Amino acid sequence: MKFCKKYQEYMQGQDKKLPGVGFKKLKKILKNCSSREAQSKEDVHGVLDIKTCPQLCSVCDGTFFPSLLKEMSDVVGCFNERAQKLLELHLASGFRKYFIWFKGKLQGSHVALIQEGKELVNYALINAVAIRKILKKYDKVHLSKQGQAFRSRAQSMHIEILQSPWLCELMAFHINLRETKAKSGMTPALFEGCYLTFNDGKPFLSCELFDSVKLDIDLTCSICLDTVFDPVSLTCGHIFCYMCACSAASVTIVNGLKAAEPKEKCPLCREAGVYEGFVHLDELSILLKRSCCEYWEQRLQTERAERVRQAKEHWESECRAFIGV
Repeated sequence: MKFCKKYQEYMQGQDKKLPGVGFKKLKKILKNCSSREAQSKEDVHGVLDIKTCPQLCSVCDGTFFPSLLKEMSDVVGCFNERAQKLLELHLASGFRKYFIWFKGKLQGSHVALIQEGKELVNYALINAVAIRKILKKYDKVHLSKQGQAFRSRAQSMHIEILQSPWLCELMAFHINLRETKAKSGMTPALFEGCYLTFNDGKPFLSCELFDSVKLDIDLTCSICLDTVFDPVSLTCGHIFCYMCACSAASVTIVNGLKAAEPKEKCPLCREAGVYEGFVHLDELSILLKRSCCEYWEQRLQTERAERVRQAKEHWESECRAFIGV
């Protein structure tokens, strides 16, 4: 079955009306573009010369890219919102959990949460593949690299769905549940495509995508060069230890990342203003704590000592400022 048909059947089979990529519509734009240019024929000495669409096609680019940009934004916005609500409910406890259920008018059980999480991961992955395929098709038709350039632009605008921290959290959510249920002897229908793997001692969060594409998320902090501890994701999509991120943003643990100046940049991609919308990866933290027990305990002791030191320095500085010393 061709991917276009598979994608349409998947989107039509969703119970809830979800935004998606107009795969068929975008293919039609490209097809019309190719057909229109193919009609510009010159018969020179009996040789048929068929002109191809130029690299910068004003007609095609004027409808193709704006349309795809809006659809990508809608898809990632919907995914982030639903994933955040689901994980907030899963991590909540006591009265707060019941309050969230009531406030969101959510129906169902724990199994329903698992199923929704599975559907969200599938939704993210199949849309990521659809976007990749349609941009590849664009470059093929135009003999250009404009599709690749557009994808880079989408990443800088934070509307690349594989860049979403909530996808990473959902993957960790499924692994955590699978391990918990396996220990308890319960085996509900969990998403089997997500794994925590170690390559030369370095951890990766892996997921098998549609169409045999594999997603690997590196869980090594590029600042301390160790497994991320108390991980956070910046708005650019890069993952760091919370304390390392605070150090990079020139703020103390006491003030936190929200106190970072807008001019502060990501240590990896050098994008500015990425700290304000950071996401604490709680599910990933739980997963790594279970999988790297000895390392986690050692790192916890080190972090506690550093937090105490920074807190002490902070309050000593505040006291000196208060008394005017």
